[in-house]
Amino acid sequence: MKIGTDLGKAKALLEEGKLVAIPTETVYGLAANALNEDAVLRIFKAKNRPTFDPLIIHAASLEQVRPLLRDVPSLAERLFNHFAPGPLTILLPRTHQIPDLVTAGLGTVALRIPRHPLTLELLKTLDFPLAAPSANPFGYVSPTRPDHVAAQLEEQVSYILDGGPAEVGLESTIVQITSEDKMHVLRKGGLPIENLEALGPVKVFQHSTSNPRAPGMLKSHYAPRKPLKLGYLDELLAGHPNQRVGVLAFKRTIPEIPAAQQRILSPEGDLAEAARNLFAAIRSLDTLDIDLILAEWVPEKGLGRAINDRLRRASAE
Repeated sequence: MKIGTDLGKAKALLEEGKLVAIPTETVYGLAANALNEDAVLRIFKAKNRPTFDPLIIHAASLEQVRPLLRDVPSLAERLFNHFAPGPLTILLPRTHQIPDLVTAGLGTVALRIPRHPLTLELLKTLDFPLAAPSANPFGYVSPTRPDHVAAQLEEQVSYILDGGPAEVGLESTIVQITSEDKMHVLRKGGLPIENLEALGPVKVFQHSTSNPRAPGMLKSHYAPRKPLKLGYLDELLAGHPNQRVGVLAFKRTIPEIPAAQQRILSPEGDLAEAARNLFAAIRSLDTLDIDLILAEWVPEKGLGRAINDRLRRASAE
C-alpha cells in the first residue's frame, strides 16, 4: 500500500473497483465507486461496518449526480449554493441507479461535495460518485491524517491519497429536507447549526440506536479502545483518584496530572481549533499506558455542539 498524491493512480484504482482513502476537509474517507456494488461491499468488509448503516456519496458538483436523483428540493439547491463545497451532507430522493447497499435500502441518498482541492480534482475526472465513509474500523475514532488510515486499514486500502491534515476535523453536518421545506439536522457536524438557521427553521435530532435514517446516527460511535468518561473534569478526577488517567480538556491543564497524559484541544478556547484537534487527541490518548480517558464538555455553541456530540458517543456504553 502506498501513500502519495498521484491522482491518476487513485482514479485507475477506483475504476478497477478498488478502495482508495481520500482526504476531505472533515476527515479521511474510504472511497469506492458508489455505482459498483462489489466495490461498495469492500468498504463494508474493510470497516467491519453493518450494512444497515448507509453511506455518504461524494461528487464534484450537484450537476454531476443529478441524473442519479429523482428530485432536488429548492431548499437543497439553496443549501448547496451557500455551503458547498463544504462540510454539509443532504439526503435526497434517489433513483435505483444507486445500489441499495449504499443507502441501506432507503429511498434517499446522502450527498456531499467535499471542500478539498485534491479530492475535488479527482471527483471531476470520474464518471461516478464515490461512496466514502470515514477511513477507520467501524465505531472507532475517525482519521484526520493519512498515517491514521495507514495505521488501521493498511491491508485493506490500495492507495491513500495524501491531502495533509484535515482542516475541519469533524464529519459533515447531515440535513434532511421535509415536505414542508424545513431542515432537520440528523447529525451535528462541521457546519454549525447557526449557519443553517440563517436560511430557515432548523430542528435538531439526536442520534438513534438502530435503523439509522442517515450515516453516523448510531448512539455509540467515534470511540477509543480505552473507556472514555465525559463530564466536568473536577468531578471526574475526584471520582477516579487512584486510576491511571488521561485527560482531554478544552483549554486548561490539570496540575496534578502528568503533562504527557493530557491533551488540550485549544489553549485559546477556539472551537474551530478544538474540532480540528479532537480526533487526533483521542487517538493519541488511546495509545498511552493508562486505564481511562476523562474528557470534559466544551461550550455548547457553534462547532461545540458537534464536538460534544462526538464526545457523548465516544463515551457511550
